[in-house]
Amino acid sequence: MLEQLLLPVLSLGGMSLIFGVGLSVASKKFAIEKDARIDEVREVLPSANCGACGYPGCDGLASAIVSGKAPVNACTVGGSEVAARVGAIMGMGTEVEERMVARVLCQGDCDQVVEKFKYQGINDCVAASMLADGHKACSASCLGLGTCERVCPFDAIHVNDKGLAVVDRDKCTACNMCVTACPKNIIKLIPASSQVQIACNSHDKGRVVRNNCKIGCIGCQICVKACPFDAIGFENNLAKIDYDKCTNCGICVEKCPTKSITMMQTISK
Repeated sequence: MLEQLLLPVLSLGGMSLIFGVGLSVASKKFAIEKDARIDEVREVLPSANCGACGYPGCDGLASAIVSGKAPVNACTVGGSEVAARVGAIMGMGTEVEERMVARVLCQGDCDQVVEKFKYQGINDCVAASMLADGHKACSASCLGLGTCERVCPFDAIHVNDKGLAVVDRDKCTACNMCVTACPKNIIKLIPASSQVQIACNSHDKGRVVRNNCKIGCIGCQICVKACPFDAIGFENNLAKIDYDKCTNCGICVEKCPTKSITMMQTISK
């Protein structure tokens, strides 16, 4: 009786031992060696894990860079300094690109834009935009319910007391989270050196803009004609700055009759 019990147990034990040894040998023989540069690149990355690069965190980006699937300057959070260090690890140079920052292209706070109705729903811009395109008369106006503020991993954007989202450009890393979260598409990435912005994103005709907002672009094209550097164009009822040509001279700001073109101080690159 005892022998009948021991025989299966010993047989299973022996088979398990043989299989275990086999798997151990196979794992060593067929193991894929990890490129040491992955850990080096990962060490350089800022550990924000924000996903702005399009990869699942900094670990995913490090692997993608080493495998050649992502450029050495893919981390917008780290900027040119991190790109240079990653480039050194990978044995390649990288051009120093200008720092970008997010900018809310709207000044339509509660004092400037007509309200169609009092919104009392979910405190979220996406939800509000699904109700008659939002409570503000201008279809391209900031709804001010803080969706961008909640998705920002760097505490770089906040809604002020007049219901308008404002970017802290010193904290902004151009991670693009607020840009993709805004249902009105009014947050854009612009060069940090740019002082001049068209703070309006409405494509309505001038008469409609005047009825909805006190400081919207009415399409008069005075700025286009006044710019001595041909840096302002006009498309789909809205003025548009060519940042490669703009010299921050401020003439367009002075000429704009509705003050929809603004100027602010530059920040570090």
